[in-house]
Amino acid sequence: MDERVIGRSGQWASVIGLGTWQLGADWGDVDDKEALSVLEAAAESGVTFFDTADVYGDGRSEETIASFLRGRPDLHVLVATKMGRRVGQLPENYVLDNFRAWNDRSRRNLGVDRIDLIQLHCPPTPVYSSEAVFDALDTLVEEERVAAYGVSVETCAEALTAIARPNVASVQIILNPFRMKPLYEVLPAAREAGVGIIARVPLASGLLSGKYTRDTVFAANDHRSFNRHGEAFDQGETFSGVDYATGVEAAAEFAGLAPEGYTPAQLALRWIIEQEGVTTVIPGARNPEQARANAAAAKLPPLPPETSTAIRELYERRISDQVEHHW
Repeated sequence: MDERVIGRSGQWASVIGLGTWQLGADWGDVDDKEALSVLEAAAESGVTFFDTADVYGDGRSEETIASFLRGRPDLHVLVATKMGRRVGQLPENYVLDNFRAWNDRSRRNLGVDRIDLIQLHCPPTPVYSSEAVFDALDTLVEEERVAAYGVSVETCAEALTAIARPNVASVQIILNPFRMKPLYEVLPAAREAGVGIIARVPLASGLLSGKYTRDTVFAANDHRSFNRHGEAFDQGETFSGVDYATGVEAAAEFAGLAPEGYTPAQLALRWIIEQEGVTTVIPGARNPEQARANAAAAKLPPLPPETSTAIRELYERRISDQVEHHW
């Protein structure tokens, strides 16, 4: 699989990576054997970038990745994790002592001395403007606790603030055919600054797979049940912030745009990696078949121009008014 450099870090990632939120929590139950099978399928399909966080299953996702990689010393996989959501979301909690403690825990979970890429995990907006926060992150690099750092953001404004920081290697942001606003300002600014873009929630929490209907019932411990209106965390993380009924209808239209040989999910992933400035996209997977199908999107032919035009028209007609003023 093709790889791209992650901005200023000098590190490389496969254009399609693997997001491992599903392997930790908030998507229903995934047992340990199945989680390891997902990681194996992704790696065997050419994926060299795993994204996780210290709160995914309270560390379970990090530990599962560590277990998998211990058994596969032949693989070179860059592992990015995130920190900052284990405490109250107050700017004063984002200090060096806490960073060191969170970093120590993640390094133990991952079984490494130095983390490849650490990311602030969608912190409160004022954190992005704090000199002390970024000085603390620089200290983690100087202490060789991390090789590089980036941020995960909710809004385009947060992304632009972070991109202006001289040592930010990457920005992780929601980008998919139902969330196009980053294309207009964030991606051009990142390209100019040499900052990598990690596209998350690429399938709009599964909507863009075309599998769901108005009658689909999600498990009680699945965020698609309990966070539709932002009850637990930012609403934009669930279905990209799109009203579910609208999203199901728009997703049915989207599925009809898939060229021959593409699934709707592969259409979404292919569209994302074709956007100039995207480094990698991190779909999740609940089983090996999904992991392999996601990775296969990297080898599909480029999208016809008329398909890209139709995707943008669908977004502008059905989705943009719902999401752009929020994020």
